[in-house]
Amino acid sequence: MIEINIEPDTTALAAAAAACGAGHISRAIATKGEANIVVATGASQFEMLAALVRHAGIDWSRVTAFHLDEYIGMPQSHPASFRRYLKERFTSQLPSLRGFHFIHGDAQDLASELTRINTLIAQHPIDLTFAGIGENGHLAFNDPPADFEAGSPFAVVGLDERCRRQQFGEGWFPTLDDVPHEAITMTIPQIMRSSAIVLTVPDRRKAEAVRDTLEGEITPMVPASILRRHGACHLFLEPQSAALLRTRLRTAGGQ
Repeated sequence: MIEINIEPDTTALAAAAAACGAGHISRAIATKGEANIVVATGASQFEMLAALVRHAGIDWSRVTAFHLDEYIGMPQSHPASFRRYLKERFTSQLPSLRGFHFIHGDAQDLASELTRINTLIAQHPIDLTFAGIGENGHLAFNDPPADFEAGSPFAVVGLDERCRRQQFGEGWFPTLDDVPHEAITMTIPQIMRSSAIVLTVPDRRKAEAVRDTLEGEITPMVPASILRRHGACHLFLEPQSAALLRTRLRTAGGQ
């Protein structure tokens, strides 16, 4: 089931998503003494992450974090590197953070890197995953048709043309040809294992994907639609990203 929250604008959306996430983190710490989270990247997350790192009351010294994906062959110095993104917008703002396990997409031995990150996340059951929805309905870099039965937490995947065009359109790369064709991504089953999920989805360009996620069939051709089978998924929209919804009910259930 997806709880749908439509906020009046992107600033309110970001604040509401951050507050929801902060609540889940604090409850995990209160219950277990620690919290393990996954942090998303991309233009959709700018304002939410800024609100999250300012949120009072989170004991970040008890929080360990991972991220969803990283381009293969991407050095951390590149403007589009998700490691760079997160160091600039998240870890550098939280000096007391217990730890952040980055994906090294430029590792010389990708098999060893996958083993390393898969072993680490198996040792840290995830309490909360922050994510977005791609213009093609992707979840992390699981483009359609997504593998709903992937056997490992992280895997190498190919990026389809619409996904690559989104990355170019957001200004991360000088030309479409510069956008990588492969990435390491968190798989759908691993995302679904998270105790809670907070989706931050602003902008009119996401409206079609939002509609298909909530109102179409649950299918690998719309990867984010699988979230309707999750028990605690919170979706934050604003009028533009919600523009194509036939109904504005607060929940969307599974099929």
